[in-house]
Amino acid sequence: MLVTSGRQLIFSVFAIVVLALLASVVAWYMGPASQRILVVFFVSLIAVVAIGVYSGNSGILSFGHVSFMAIGAYASSLLTVPAMMKAATLPKLPEWLASTEMGLLPAIVIALLFTALIAVVTGVIFGKLEGSAATIATLGLLIITHGVIIGWRDVTRGSGSFFGVPRETTLVVAMVGAVVALVVARLYRDSISGLKLRASRENAIAASAVGVNIRRERLIAWVLSAMLMALSGALMAHFLGAFSPKSFYFTVTFHLLAMLIVGGMTTVTGAIAGSVLITIVTEILRHLEGGFSLGFIDVPQIFGTTQIGIALLILFAMFKKSDGLLGLKEWEERLIKFTHPAVSQQSLGAVEPAGFLTAQGMTMRFGGLTAVDKVDFLLKPGEIVGLIGPNGSGKTTLLNMLSGVLEASEGTFKIGDIVLDGVPSHFIAEHGIARTFQNIRLFGHLSVYQNVLVAALSTNGGEHAHGRTQSALARMGMSQFADMEAGTLSYGDQRRVEIARALACQPSLLFLDEPAAGMNREETDALMDMLRSLTKDLGIGILLVDHDLKLINQLCDRISVLNEGKLIAQGTPAEIRKNPAVIEAYLGTSSEQHQ
Repeated sequence: MLVTSGRQLIFSVFAIVVLALLASVVAWYMGPASQRILVVFFVSLIAVVAIGVYSGNSGILSFGHVSFMAIGAYASSLLTVPAMMKAATLPKLPEWLASTEMGLLPAIVIALLFTALIAVVTGVIFGKLEGSAATIATLGLLIITHGVIIGWRDVTRGSGSFFGVPRETTLVVAMVGAVVALVVARLYRDSISGLKLRASRENAIAASAVGVNIRRERLIAWVLSAMLMALSGALMAHFLGAFSPKSFYFTVTFHLLAMLIVGGMTTVTGAIAGSVLITIVTEILRHLEGGFSLGFIDVPQIFGTTQIGIALLILFAMFKKSDGLLGLKEWEERLIKFTHPAVSQQSLGAVEPAGFLTAQGMTMRFGGLTAVDKVDFLLKPGEIVGLIGPNGSGKTTLLNMLSGVLEASEGTFKIGDIVLDGVPSHFIAEHGIARTFQNIRLFGHLSVYQNVLVAALSTNGGEHAHGRTQSALARMGMSQFADMEAGTLSYGDQRRVEIARALACQPSLLFLDEPAAGMNREETDALMDMLRSLTKDLGIGILLVDHDLKLINQLCDRISVLNEGKLIAQGTPAEIRKNPAVIEAYLGTSSEQHQ
């Protein structure tokens, strides 16, 4: 299933095919030299797009994808090199491999499947890492793969040249490969999996909180991108006819990443633009590297001119266009308005209300600090419970434990009979608990509609996702902003989008962490009316954290009070206002009432 306009995709695929054909025809008439340049361009473009499938959608830069390019090159070559050649140059090959001799297409298919198997194993391992740790791990993969290729002399010929590979990558073959890779990458970007991964790129904590299994989505992208890299490697090997391990190491990694970064790593359009620009600059600099004359002065040979020029181009792009020359949107997204599916709106009430949320002995320690200390808690569907206390009393920490963002040091909590101790955040969303955050966590570069759609697609099997999305936006009065980037909205509207996103999960329980922060009194009163309607119309139970005591007192059925991590009082608003411990800890002065 795709989550973009059919017209946009049709225009995109049509443009890819036409441009590839046009470039091929021009190169054909310009002669063999131009054809060779275009073949290398097409093969490099496949690799750039492949890295973009993972890095562009996940936000994790990979230095290790050239490993898969090498695997594809060696695997396909071992299957296509004539048996007599292998017998003479690789006498210790396994018998089945030594006698195998097949055409390019079946060899590529087998190489892609073999690469996918390796990608699954490495992807499961790397999926446990985040941020810079994941990036450095991919660099380790590149170095390990390079070492294995050099050390496995009986199969790869070690550091020497692997020769005798049939040169079957013609201009037509390279063009077809590039078109296939571009279309696959474009379709993936706007698939359900691609949208979920882009949401995690924008904010991993929020994506997990609305049901996105980030590790799974990253693994899918990792494997798909590895297979496209293997395709690039196989085509390059069968274009060169001979290659060595250094053909798939740091130099080519730098070259491909330059194309991706300069053009824009988040879009297929950016990958194409970056590849074209770097290819042109590379060809120009290679001609100038040997020295040239300006008429009045002779410029001598400068070693490394090409690499220096590309590096300067990267720096220029980073200073002027940190998201790449083409930015964060595909070209057709700028020209063609997305039309939302005409579907009937769906009820936002929980599909199967799971029952009460009960927590016992919830404790959270950070080193020697106990942020939450043996807190018991109860929340029922259809009621609004306030959670108040001084700054630093542990309110947000408790919410984080009950929503799976943090794993409690001690204690247990469950919804109905389902124990949720240690359950990841995305599973908790499936069990009917949704939340917003103290600091707004929207997917800033996605549209308002996409923000909410991600939540709907990630919960309850994705059923009626568009209907739930449109219902949530309508209930929060945000339908007119559906096509706007979420990060461009006003503060109050961003709050409403965040609540709409939580509602699209069809929760039975909703956690709101300071939803009225930054709102004026009129906006706060409107928020109260909306929250009352959620409990009345949908039966949703709400746990509300806020410092606005007027809102808490007027809205909540019960109030719990934390101080220094301990639960010091529970009761109705009237009871809490008269509680001596609460007055001393939180309501003692006028200034404290408005913290």
